[in-house]
Amino acid sequence: MIETRSARRLTGRLAAAGLLLVAAGACQTTAQVENASGTPTAYQDVNSPGLVQGVGIEAQDIVSMTDVMMRDMMSNPQLANRQPSPRVILDSQYFQNQSAQRLNLNTIVDRLRSGLLRAANGRMLFVSREAAEMVEKERQLKREGVTDVGTTGLTQAQAGADYRLTGRISSTEARRSDGVIDRYNLINFEMIDLENGLIVWSNFYEFRKGAQDDVVYQ
Repeated sequence: MIETRSARRLTGRLAAAGLLLVAAGACQTTAQVENASGTPTAYQDVNSPGLVQGVGIEAQDIVSMTDVMMRDMMSNPQLANRQPSPRVILDSQYFQNQSAQRLNLNTIVDRLRSGLLRAANGRMLFVSREAAEMVEKERQLKREGVTDVGTTGLTQAQAGADYRLTGRISSTEARRSDGVIDRYNLINFEMIDLENGLIVWSNFYEFRKGAQDDVVYQ
């Protein structure tokens, strides 16, 4: 009986030690797992081509395009030197994308508007139609006495606009049987007089790219 009990104790100790070794080995294996290799994330210059390039409109094109349009608008006396300063609506509502590429139009018009707002410094005033509902709610609170009138006082109505930006993006392309694409991109901008419909300013940005394109634009 003594030998049997000793044997059982030894067997139990060996089994427990084996379980500890298995657990330690499992932990060690998990700790040594490495992520699959790939392209590391890195900041890139928005003025230069990025790691992913195709034949469509990309970051460097948007930066260059909006800078050119901003400078041209600021050199137009009817827009930048008129007295009183003209009120402008600049959003994507009447900016159309008719090109072969999927594109967020707000990327273009938001950068253009922000650049113009800084450069104009009061020579052009920008009216937000996107914020019209928000403004109307605040106007109602003031007139009902729920809030005071703020620091700028009350107006008869929300600001009307003199001009509104419209635009259209179009493209045409040729494709070879081996997958090479040649695409011409045209982005046209126009500023419309909201009283008589006249075009008071217009400019365009164009470029052509060729590549064996496998880039998906989102």
